[in-house]
Formats: sequence, structure tokens, C-alpha cells
Amino acid sequence: MFLTATIEKLPTNTAVVTFSGNMTLGTSLKMADSQVQAAIASGVSKMIFDLAGVEHVDSAGLGMLVYTYGALRQKNGVLRLCGVNERVAALLKLTKTDTLVAVDSCRDDSLAALN
Repeated sequence: MFLTATIEKLPTNTAVVTFSGNMTLGTSLKMADSQVQAAIASGVSKMIFDLAGVEHVDSAGLGMLVYTYGALRQKNGVLRLCGVNERVAALLKLTKTDTLVAVDSCRDDSLAALN
């Protein structure tokens, strides 16, 4: 399943990126990453990745998450994840990525944590 990313820009340099599909190595991941990096370059410093529509993440998808976390940290920004399924949560825990990036149960919780 191809990955799609929809970016919703909100006030105060915040964006919610809603992913659908598998975050796995391939052209669709590169395209989604390009969209995310362009949003950061345009001034977004607080970002939420809504992963409710993501069934699987591989090492390339995990790399994109960590890279985005680092890019936002350089701008004194923050990345939060929400809607993570059990399979993806297990990967985040196994790789200790959950110690870097906050994981919330839903989009509203992530938005509340940013304010």
C-alpha cells in the first residue's frame, strides 16, 4: 500500500501530517518526506504525525521519523506522534524511539500537549 501524507497547517507554526499506508522504503516515502521537510523549511516548528492510517513502519520509515525529530529539534521545535497501532508502538519501544518522540493516543491529546 502506497504512503500518502496530507499536511494541515495550523496557527503558531504548527502542522498535522496525516499519513495513510505503509511507511516503508520507496518513492512514496521519499515524496512524503519531501513534503514534511518543505513544511519545516517554510517555518513549521511544531509537528504532529497522525499515524492512525499507518499499518506498518520499516527501518526507512523509522529513519524518516528520527530525521524529522532532529530537524525540528534544530529549530527548537517538537515532534509528537498519535494514533499509533500496537505493531508500530512495539517497534518504537524496541528501538527506544518512544523515548525521543512523545506518543499520544489521539490528535487532540497531541494538540493539547503543544499548547
